[in-house]
This record gives sequence, structure tokens and C-alpha cells, in this order.
Amino acid sequence: MTDRRSRYVVVEGPIGVGKTSLARRLAEHYGSDLVLEQAEENPFLERFYRDPRRFALPTQLFFLFQRVRQLQDMRQDDLFAPVRVADFLIEKDALFAELTLDADELALYRQTYEHLARDLAGNVPQPDLVIYLQAPVDVLVARVRKRGIPHEQLIEPAYLERLADSYARFFHHYHASPLLIVNAKDINPIEREADFRQLLRAVENTRSGRHYFNPVPDFA
Repeated sequence: MTDRRSRYVVVEGPIGVGKTSLARRLAEHYGSDLVLEQAEENPFLERFYRDPRRFALPTQLFFLFQRVRQLQDMRQDDLFAPVRVADFLIEKDALFAELTLDADELALYRQTYEHLARDLAGNVPQPDLVIYLQAPVDVLVARVRKRGIPHEQLIEPAYLERLADSYARFFHHYHASPLLIVNAKDINPIEREADFRQLLRAVENTRSGRHYFNPVPDFA
């Protein structure tokens, strides 16, 4: 990639918004490294959706340790390695914890997170760009249902609504990296090339600050 483009891009957003698909598409386009959440490796996740109260803490801690390990692996790579695209931002990890854990569990989680975050501080680069995908809850529900992952079919719309609200609050106060906020309601950058090209232009023109992108969908 040229100097004009970001070397470390993160795609974020609530369940069902399409962040992993977009991260894959960007990595394919740039021929870059791809760092993905590995939800299928979490042995507690399906049990969490069936019994959230019982399995919230082990599910959350597994994801936290997994994400930290992935970032630790990243910091050991050559500083001049190819561009990386990821589908998670470590700072958002607490959003899920705050939605699912009781007070004592949340206190334990925060102690663990703070200890791990101190170890990462200064050793892992901040993203050059964060792409935050937004979509209404009914769109999130429809996309979750369409992709058909069995345990995700247990997700309640009310949970997705709380999660989407948490994301909105988080990114309202986020200033650590340049931020591109994308209205992802009507576009399909994975299957429609014109939509992807629109989004790509916005990505490559976002160099600093906070920007909003409301694309015009191409239904051709």
C-alpha cells in the first residue's frame, strides 16, 4: 500500500452489521494480513446464548485473553510488515462485559482487563483508521438470521438493541484513532462492487478526525 493509505485498519460494529465480511474484503483488495475474532474457538459461546447468566463470565474472559494474545502476536511482527486489517478493537471488549456481567463479575473482569491493558500499552500500535459500521436493529436481526449460525439464532432483538446502543455511546467518545462512521443499512460492499468502491474511496480519504459516510446504494 502507498503511504497515503493506512497500515493498520480496524472494522468494528455490533453483531450482524458485517464487520468481518468487510474486513475480509478489504484485506483481499489490499493483499494484506487479516486478524479476525475467532468466535468459533470459544467453547462457552453457544452455552452463553442458551444460558447467559451462567456462562457470561467465562465467555467474556475467553474472548479477552484471545484478543490480547492476537495483539501480542501482532506486536512481535516486523514493523515494516504488510498492512493489517482486523475486525476487533480491544477497547470495545468491555461493552459486552457491561451488558452481561453482574457487579462482582464486572469488577473481576475490569481488574483483569486493566492488568492486560497495561502490558499492551506502548507495545501495540493504535489503528491508523477505525471503520465503525452502523445499522438499525431490524437490519442486524435480519442479517443474523440470514447467515444462519445456529447458536446466533438464540440472540434476542432486545440484546442487539442494547449492544447497538452501547457501540453508539462508545464511539461517540472515541478519539484514539481516525474514525469513519458508516451507515451500513442499505449497502452491500461484499456482493456489489459499486458499493465497495464508494466505501473504499471514503476509507482512503479518511486520514484524521471523525467522518461520516452515508453511501448511495447501487442496486444494479
